[in-house]
Amino acid sequence: MNVYIVEVAKRLAACGVEVDIFTRATSRALPPVVELAPGVLVRNIVAGPFEELDKTELPRQLCGFTSGILRTEASYEPGHYDVLHTHYWLSGQAGWAAKQRWGVPLVHSMHTMAKVKNAALATGDTQEPAERVLGEEQVVESADRLVANTAKEARELIGLYGADPARVDTVSPGVDLALFQPESPLIARSTGLLPHRTGPARRRLGLPRDAYVLLFVGRIQPLKAPDVLLRAAARMLAADPALRAKLVVAVVGGPSGSGLDRPEGLQRLAAELGIADVVRFEPPAPQRRLADWYRAADVTVVPSHNESFGLVAVESQACGTPVVAAAVGGLCTAVRDGESGVLIKGHDPADYAAVLRRLHAEPGTHHRLARGAVRHAADFGWDATVDRLIQVYQGALARIPAAHRAASPIPAEVTA
Repeated sequence: MNVYIVEVAKRLAACGVEVDIFTRATSRALPPVVELAPGVLVRNIVAGPFEELDKTELPRQLCGFTSGILRTEASYEPGHYDVLHTHYWLSGQAGWAAKQRWGVPLVHSMHTMAKVKNAALATGDTQEPAERVLGEEQVVESADRLVANTAKEARELIGLYGADPARVDTVSPGVDLALFQPESPLIARSTGLLPHRTGPARRRLGLPRDAYVLLFVGRIQPLKAPDVLLRAAARMLAADPALRAKLVVAVVGGPSGSGLDRPEGLQRLAAELGIADVVRFEPPAPQRRLADWYRAADVTVVPSHNESFGLVAVESQACGTPVVAAAVGGLCTAVRDGESGVLIKGHDPADYAAVLRRLHAEPGTHHRLARGAVRHAADFGWDATVDRLIQVYQGALARIPAAHRAASPIPAEVTA
């Protein structure tokens, strides 16, 4: 979600739209206002403790956060903001109050939904609380427009939350196609051949030239199911012990959510499975290094129990790396089954192991999927996302009296 907000804000500003991003301050060292890019200001609102605030404590900080937003607007002439675009249900609650005070339209993106998450809980995960369900229902009712990442999410908003179909717009997220691209893009695009995975990315990451690299990127928590990849790798080695000399399972990410209850759980699982020697744990990586991981990998595995979209899958495919993913949520849009990767029903490690072994044994199939991955990802650039969002904002503005509209470009406030 943070990547989404930053990339959209920068591109909105490039289109002449002024953007203020309101977010909760997480450090005393943060200044109240930071210029992220020309035309984009990040406003760090003090609301609650700065550090080590558990996710479950965030709803208690809504009053302070909302107050900070309203005080900022009050320091300007009336009508300073034209559109509110809120992200996640907590920000939606703050936006609901601001919309009523300012008389501006509210556009909301869920990103994830409690009712959907609760219907697909992983073992060891906890249900989303009733207060979140109620909060989401209130935001759905009050928003002028709702932005869904995929057509499936749009149907869930309508079917599970009773959203008015006329107020639901489907806008796919994007990826930075200038950053996430194959290691040898000119060769890949002009000849259709997959660049060898023995180039600079593997050297920079310290990976063997002849390794078979399986990659997981994301938050370490039951929802994302990284354990499925580890269990699949153990099955692969049991079926083919000689593969141990080449197999590398890279896990890039840190504990989050309910994963914080057992921060070393995945490392212990690797040891219990007898595969600790082939698993490499890496902390969350900045985007440029993340692109190297995608380029260096042979396959990216996304076995999540639910994904509203699956940005990791598209970033990987943009780098020419096919994806093996669970056939859930937005992953059914992010991955084109049989063309840019493989979608698997369920979370049985045996199924993942079978597909991953096949891709290793069939270079031709792997190369075909890698070529298809680049083609498929090309449809998900951020510029297309922003063009659609501007249309959504204009549609939302059309619902309010003309007296509230500014003649200049639409200043948009994005809350996170």
